[in-house]
Amino acid sequence: MGNSTLRNLLKDYEQKRMNAILDLDNRKIALYSSNKRLEEIENELTSFALNTAKSILSNSNKTDQVDSLKEKIDSLKKEKENILNNLHINDNFFKPNFECTLCKDTGYIRNGYNFNLCSCIKQKLFDIEYNKSNISNLKSDTFSNFNNDLYSDKINEDLYSSNISPKDNIINIKDIALNFIDNFEDATEKNLLFLGNTGLGKTFLSNCIANELLKKGKTVLYQTAPVMLDTIIDFRFNKNNSSIYENILDVDLLIIDDLGTECMNSMKFSELFNVINTRLLNQNNNITKTIISTNLNLKELSEKYDERIFSRFVGYYHICRFFGEDIRFKK
Repeated sequence: MGNSTLRNLLKDYEQKRMNAILDLDNRKIALYSSNKRLEEIENELTSFALNTAKSILSNSNKTDQVDSLKEKIDSLKKEKENILNNLHINDNFFKPNFECTLCKDTGYIRNGYNFNLCSCIKQKLFDIEYNKSNISNLKSDTFSNFNNDLYSDKINEDLYSSNISPKDNIINIKDIALNFIDNFEDATEKNLLFLGNTGLGKTFLSNCIANELLKKGKTVLYQTAPVMLDTIIDFRFNKNNSSIYENILDVDLLIIDDLGTECMNSMKFSELFNVINTRLLNQNNNITKTIISTNLNLKELSEKYDERIFSRFVGYYHICRFFGEDIRFKK
C-alpha cells in the first residue's frame, strides 16, 4: 500500500482523535457550568488523589492519614455518582467518542512491545487502494434489504434441475451465509463458493456478508479473478512493489469475483492454487476465509481447473448454486 496514502490517513486519524477529545472537553465545560458542585468534586478528587499518592510514598507507616484520604475520596465519588444518576448521565459521558474503540483513533494497536496497524485503518487502506473501484453499493447491500420475494416460489425441475423453488433455495443460501458470519472464527467453518448466472444475487449476498464482518472489525478485500492474478504475476516479475500479494493471503475475508473469466496459463494456475491453499491453512493462528463467485457450474469448474484446485472447492467450500430469473429486472 502507498506510504502517502497511509500518511494522509494517519493525519486524518490524528485530527479525528483531537476532535473527539475536544468534544469531551466541551461537554464537560457545559456540564460543569450548570452543575458547579460536580466541578468542585472533580477538583477535590484530583487533589485528594495526589495527596494520597504523596502520603503513600513519603509516610508509608502513617496508615491513618492514608485511610482518611481514601474515605474522603470514596465519599466524593458517591456524591458524584448520586448527582450523575439524578441527571441521567452514565460513565460513558466522560469518555471521548472515538470512532474506533480498539485503537482509540490512533490507527495502531499495541501488541507487547510492537505496534500493529488497527483493522479499521487497514480496511480504509483496502477501500482506497483496492475496493472502491470494484465494490458498488456496499453500504446499501445489507441483510435488512434482502428481499426473498424477488425469487419465484414455483418449482421447475426441468429448468433448474432442483426439487425446490428459487425462493426456497435463496433462503437456504442466506442461512448458510449467516452461519458463515456467526462461525467466522471457527477454523472448521467452510468457505463459500457461489455458482450461478449473473443477476441472481451473488454479488449482493457477498456484500451483505462483507458488511456484517466489517461491523465485527474484520478486514475485507475484494478482487476480480483476472485483476488479482494479473497483479500477482506483475508482483512476481517485480513490475510493482505493492503489498497486495501479502494482503491477498492475510486479509480476514477475501472476495474473489468473476472466477472463470481470466485467461489462464500454468503460472496463473499455480498462483491461484497458492492463494486458495494458503488461506485454508490459517497461518499464524489467523483465521482467513474466502468467498468465490463464478458464472461457471461445477462441471465447467472441474474442466477448467486442475484437480488440486477443484478438490479444494469440493472439500473446503460450501457450494451454493444460485438459480432462477434475473432479479435485476424485478427491483
